[in-house]
Amino acid sequence: MPITIGRRALPALCLAAAGKARAQDAWSPTRPVTIVVPFPPGGSTDVTARLVAERMTPLLGQNVLVDNKPGAQTVIGAEIVARAAPDGHTLLMSSGTTLTINPLIGRNLPYKPEDFAPVVHVATLPFCIAVRPGIPDTIPEFVAHVRANPGKVTWGHNGRGSFNHIAGALIQERLGLDWQDVGYRGDAPQLNDLLAGTLDSILVGGATGLAAARSGRAKILGWTGETRLPNLPDQPTFAEFYPGLVAVTWFGLLAPARTPPAAIARLNAAGAAASADATVRERLLNEGIVAAGGTPADFQAFLTREAQRWGPLLRRLDIQLN
Repeated sequence: MPITIGRRALPALCLAAAGKARAQDAWSPTRPVTIVVPFPPGGSTDVTARLVAERMTPLLGQNVLVDNKPGAQTVIGAEIVARAAPDGHTLLMSSGTTLTINPLIGRNLPYKPEDFAPVVHVATLPFCIAVRPGIPDTIPEFVAHVRANPGKVTWGHNGRGSFNHIAGALIQERLGLDWQDVGYRGDAPQLNDLLAGTLDSILVGGATGLAAARSGRAKILGWTGETRLPNLPDQPTFAEFYPGLVAVTWFGLLAPARTPPAAIARLNAAGAAASADATVRERLLNEGIVAAGGTPADFQAFLTREAQRWGPLLRRLDIQLN
């Protein structure tokens, strides 16, 4: 016997169906959310992740935890997230090393950019160069000193293929420097050598460079961003002396591919709100980090532009991640 529905019942049924659809579309974490940081504690990526996690916790109604998984030029941490369940509970706080540089230079990486779903562009980070006492402490004088001492002036970075290694390679190529690079496993050991006087200079993120300057045993020459940091107006950029010489990395949250759109949308809202929070922005600036934000589509477009920008340099220099 066919079932008939009266006209008066239709609006109620439609409202019920719409409510059910909204309930299915909504997403909230059911347990703590983990942000994997593929670097050791204490560096700029870790600092950024912890500030954002702290602000995202009340917005998501679940604890947002930071789990450091360093090693293999960020490959270990990235692989963990690429293979995690795509349920919104595991995120990667990537830097430019992980998803801009590694895919361009890596051999047999256990992940590819398509293994991740962009969530939000959290921040950008210009590098700074800090030098020990006895090394010229202005940008033009430093460049002249390196040119006058080919192969003798040392600079530290986070290992071959790291973003600050690539930034240093760009400076070397652009300015024609024979600058002796020394790779380290993270910021802390190179900072220790700089402060001990056994390393001439370091090219690092702001948290480490500012720590060096605050120690009184090193000085910041300048930054590799397009403009001066608003909280450090007296510290110049390389671009002021050498127009176009800009090298800025980035931090962003990504989820495993195939994470439901509803989860991406909720995580984006929380991450963008964290980046826009006045206290978070101020604390990031104090570490030399500039908050960003935007939609997942904005972040994807940014990642595409970054790959297009750095690819030609890496091909010219034939830098490979072994």
